[in-house]
Amino acid sequence: MPKYVIEREMSGAGDLTSDQLKEISQTSCDVLDELGPKIQWVQSYVTDNKIYCIYNAPSESKIREHAEKGGFPISKISKVSTIIDPITAE
Repeated sequence: MPKYVIEREMSGAGDLTSDQLKEISQTSCDVLDELGPKIQWVQSYVTDNKIYCIYNAPSESKIREHAEKGGFPISKISKVSTIIDPITAE
């Protein structure tokens, strides 16, 4: 299944409390349960003003559907073409 990086512009994202992050995560999981097993949230990285999310999904449209139902912003969706890590150097 294709992997995507979703960039979400969220002013003050880095200042969100653990309770706020928990609520956002619960909303995301509830929507994922509704959409079925073909879309998976892998993890997210929170920075000062953005959240970068990693998803496995059959299509970009499925990611947009998740965002719409959850009320999440999308600034950019990028399909991952290749993954590299330190083992790639060996």
